[in-house]
Amino acid sequence: MIAQYRVAVAGCGGMANAWIEYALGRQDTQIVALVDIHLEAAQAMGIKHGLSCPAYTDIKQAIEETKANVVFDVTVPGSHFSIASTAMEQGCHVFGEKPLAETMQQCNEIVALSEQTGRTHAVMQNRRFDPRIRSLRGLLENGTIGRTGYIGASFFLAPHFGGFRDAMNSPLLLDMAIHTFDQARYITGANPQTVYCQEFNPPGSWYEGNAAAICIFEMSDGSVFCYQGSWCAEGAPTSWEAAWRVIGEKGTAIWDGLDMPYAEVVTAEEQDGKFVRDHLRIEGEAVVMDKTFHQGCLEEMFLALAEGRSPETDCHDNRYSMAMVLGALESAKSGNKIELSAFMNTKD
Repeated sequence: MIAQYRVAVAGCGGMANAWIEYALGRQDTQIVALVDIHLEAAQAMGIKHGLSCPAYTDIKQAIEETKANVVFDVTVPGSHFSIASTAMEQGCHVFGEKPLAETMQQCNEIVALSEQTGRTHAVMQNRRFDPRIRSLRGLLENGTIGRTGYIGASFFLAPHFGGFRDAMNSPLLLDMAIHTFDQARYITGANPQTVYCQEFNPPGSWYEGNAAAICIFEMSDGSVFCYQGSWCAEGAPTSWEAAWRVIGEKGTAIWDGLDMPYAEVVTAEEQDGKFVRDHLRIEGEAVVMDKTFHQGCLEEMFLALAEGRSPETDCHDNRYSMAMVLGALESAKSGNKIELSAFMNTKD
């Protein structure tokens, strides 16, 4: 019996293991090809997971010979555009690791190709599939703090990766900030309109490029999102999920990225004449999820295919998160505030 979803895995590095393990747990899915520029890497991945499928160095050949209809793109960022384009042109849906692509023009072209071919392209934004962030979003959706005016995210860590990140021009913004930016969009339900960014490399940094940044985004709901982050901040680290403060007209919601979120809002009692008003703490409601993070995102991608709808992290949506990253880089380079609607349509 031929499986409903025939998957070609492009990129057989360490991250591919999580994707393959998820697919092996689905009865309607079969991995039919392993693809890597290093054939021995694809072959080794097959041996590791007990797969009998063929190994390739070319994604087009793999799709043609195995009749794959879904491609997992777990390649390096520089390959995402070519893998996505080839796969959709060959009739495959694409589920890929972040980023969507390396440039705004490539992001726009992927979206256009998805529309032309009718194929889905979805991006791995695993941090949306965290019960705690869904609880935080619930506090805002329920009107607990009223209309949102300010969203702040602090991200301060000091990972000593070694390797390519140490040599990147903008390691924080290019490799990590997409997660926090996408979280901000998810929490608020708003899209970015403008960005002003200053990035820099603090004293003591072991990165060649700028490892710290401060970004100010104006959002479509009228709120302001402020991001401050560093990847060379030794001591007192935040969570990898960032530390959040969301201020509304009736109170403030807090999530430290570790525990459950909560809000403090002005109490209903009469408080005229009080210099500092009394507040009531409201705990975020627990959110039950069958699968979380990577598996949760993959589950949503497959469910969307089965239901004939766009997945939550579809390329059309993810393009806004990419505009935040690439717009921030452009702002830092030019020293100007960037209008993102125009930036997203650029052909530069």
